Amino acid sequence: MSEQLSTPRITAAYLDNFVGKVVMLVGKVTQLRGEQATLDSEGTVTVLLNRDAHLTNGNAVQVIGKVNPDLSIKVLTSRDLGTGVGN
Repeated sequence: MSEQLSTPRITAAYLDNFVGKVVMLVGKVTQLRGEQATLDSEGTVTVLLNRDAHLTNGNAVQVIGKVNPDLSIKVLTSRDLGTGVGN
């Protein structure tokens, strides 16, 4: 039997508690720079995008990824949630 793994949903304030762990984060895209994006999730978070990530500046996004020692997140999967989230 396999154990069920949970992915905690966090905000920027909790990144340092999850270094090396996989987390879920929801935030608003504030900047796109090549293979990096900056998100606002009750604080600023830098995410390192994969090839499958198609984010839009100003949209909300859900990312699942691994927290790096520098508190950036290496994205494993992402989902663009559009503009209507949080309004």
